[in-house]
Amino acid sequence: GTSHRFVSGELARVMGKPIEELKIVSCHLGNGSSITAINGGKSVDTSMGFTPLDGLVMGTRCGSVDPSAVDYVEKKMGFTPDQMTEYMNKKSGFLGLSGIGSDNRDIQAAASEGNERALIVSEIFAYQIKKFIGSYAAAMNGLDAVIFTGGIGENSDDVRADVCHNMEYLGIKLDDSVNHGLRGKLQKISAPDSKVEVWVVPTNEELLIARDTRDLVGNL
Repeated sequence: GTSHRFVSGELARVMGKPIEELKIVSCHLGNGSSITAINGGKSVDTSMGFTPLDGLVMGTRCGSVDPSAVDYVEKKMGFTPDQMTEYMNKKSGFLGLSGIGSDNRDIQAAASEGNERALIVSEIFAYQIKKFIGSYAAAMNGLDAVIFTGGIGENSDDVRADVCHNMEYLGIKLDDSVNHGLRGKLQKISAPDSKVEVWVVPTNEELLIARDTRDLVGNL
């Protein structure tokens, strides 16, 4: 939540618009990932649920699954409830699907060499992000901007390109020349004629926590 709040505020600042006038989908993508719909500066939906396990497939977390699958795997593997929880949180996601590891950089490298399981992980990840962006645009009745942040969002041009590909129906059009090779830099990466702006916004949760602490102490 802190990350989404920081990057959405930064986006409004660089766009020169009041955040109260913007409809934003913020994609924090890393070893842990979440996507948030921000309407007028307020979170109206987010991919994480009761715990951070819900939502997108992540480094070692499975993300959203059919509840019956949990019961099925638990019985098939002979797991206790605690073992099943550990399996879903620490041995699933990128790690379980790829058989390579939990680091997206390793998976992208393997995918570039044609590793089938790594390619499947990349496709699943991008597909899920697309679905969240589309559903949140529907929930907000519009979309002004998409943010990519977090370790993967800020540094993986491949993931950003895969997510934005074939999203023209929603008004998203990437500038591939700007996106390519961009890492960890505040930058607009959508094409000039894109109806929805797409930005890479590096997060800084520590700074926002420090600012909030300063404001709270100042009010004592």
